[in-house]
Amino acid sequence: MSLAGKRILLIIAGGIAAYKSLDLIRRLREQGAGVRPIMTSAAQEFITPLAVGALTASHVYTDLFSREDEQDVGHIRLARDCDLVVVAPATADLMAKIASGLANDLASTVLLASDKPILLIPAMNPVMWANAATQRNVTTLREDGIHFLGPMQGEMAESGEKGVGRMAEPLEILARIDALLSADKPLAGRRAIVTSGPTHEPIDPVRYIANRSSGKQGHAIAAALARLGADVTLVSGPVTIPDPQGVRTIHVERADEMRDAVLGTLPADIAVMVAAVADWRVAASAEQKIKKQPGEPPAPLQLTENPDILKTVGHHEKRPRLVIGFAAETENVELNGKAKLERKGADLILANDVSPETGIMGGDRNSVRLIEAAHTESWPDLSKEEVAERLALWIAARLSGERS
Repeated sequence: MSLAGKRILLIIAGGIAAYKSLDLIRRLREQGAGVRPIMTSAAQEFITPLAVGALTASHVYTDLFSREDEQDVGHIRLARDCDLVVVAPATADLMAKIASGLANDLASTVLLASDKPILLIPAMNPVMWANAATQRNVTTLREDGIHFLGPMQGEMAESGEKGVGRMAEPLEILARIDALLSADKPLAGRRAIVTSGPTHEPIDPVRYIANRSSGKQGHAIAAALARLGADVTLVSGPVTIPDPQGVRTIHVERADEMRDAVLGTLPADIAVMVAAVADWRVAASAEQKIKKQPGEPPAPLQLTENPDILKTVGHHEKRPRLVIGFAAETENVELNGKAKLERKGADLILANDVSPETGIMGGDRNSVRLIEAAHTESWPDLSKEEVAERLALWIAARLSGERS
């Protein structure tokens, strides 16, 4: 990674997560980027202009009506004299201003006057993030072409609450900035949803139904799409591998949670449904651990079908332009893949043989067949990272019109 010569306008809004902006500045400058900072009045309650100025080696801009800074219409110069505007942290208040076109302080005025790409790094209480008003603003901003990273799931520094609201880490932000500013980013401006891993459907508090999935392929695809510039949301079931950098990750357990997270992320340009979702769940899971009774047969489990996430997305009114699914098969791989393509309303199915002897489930390699309505293509045995890179390039070519 190198950001040598890149000019970053960093807007720091108020919130306890503002302390992370100091580390972000340090890492940006290590990569050769120049950083020009703007601080809102609320940000100055958490970190000082002195600290920000020392790390950036730059003047810190704080006041829209500064006689010194505005002699040459400074807010317009700030808005245009950069390669990328980064808002970290981006608060609910500032996002509401941007979405509404308000400009009553230096930060909001610069954002309204900028013709450069804008990357928002939200950070707030989980309830604030989930609030309908915030989500309406996020939808508006995404539709306006503004890029997002996060918020992430975790524990909040100020309250100890857990949920989606934590600011992305500086290294994650750095990777996203690099993706946006690198020259060859054919998916820049595209939004992608990827699902990954298994789902766990509870039988009782200690037992569950699941599929054998490590999440390696789905996570690799999310990372590959992000490297090509896409704004990626990864909806992950329970896995033991780390979240990919530069990607917003939503963690879920059950199939219905995964469906709700996916639908909540629409609209999007790309949907890649990789997750090995359990087909069935127990109709009514037990509140207490089910005990074995001596001499008695096991209690029967009444199963009910889980939501079909790929089919739901493939036929949704907000259907992405490109819907891709995976078919994990143990026999008749191509035949079953073609049937799934039509049944689910997908544009492409990646079918693979997951028989135990292949080692694909949980392993590091994969061998897939790309199945379209009028064409089938077999790829050789590849690492899951190589499959992800090839698929990301395939997607970029399809969306650019280079493939029929």
